[in-house]
Amino acid sequence: MSIIVTDTGFAADDWTGSFAPEDAADDTAQGIDLPSDTDPAALSRFLNAALIRVDFPSFADGRGFTLAALLRRAGFAGRLRAKGHVLADQYAMARRAGFDEVEIDTELAARQPEDQWLARADWHAGHYQARLRG
Repeated sequence: MSIIVTDTGFAADDWTGSFAPEDAADDTAQGIDLPSDTDPAALSRFLNAALIRVDFPSFADGRGFTLAALLRRAGFAGRLRAKGHVLADQYAMARRAGFDEVEIDTELAARQPEDQWLARADWHAGHYQARLRG
């Protein structure tokens, strides 16, 4: 079972559609699963999807953050979800990269409960870029 993490805490997954793997997705797919090693040049094919889920096979694999930022810069306006091994400490970075939510399993939720995620939910505050622009 998966848990969805948003700025308001833990929630059940409300997505009722299916997910197509990146190599089988076309421009009509509603939900698309992207692996972390997706070629950035291929992202424009997915801009009309309702939801894109980017896999994080390891908390040390940051390629998903780059994919999220590139998708947003290319004009993707749908839901963007990080899935897998994202830690509570990485939540603010995920939100700043363009993710709307994070999907974690119940084991990770037990090790890193909701209060640890909520402590990072104010992702607009306190990062160096905001201080530099201010």
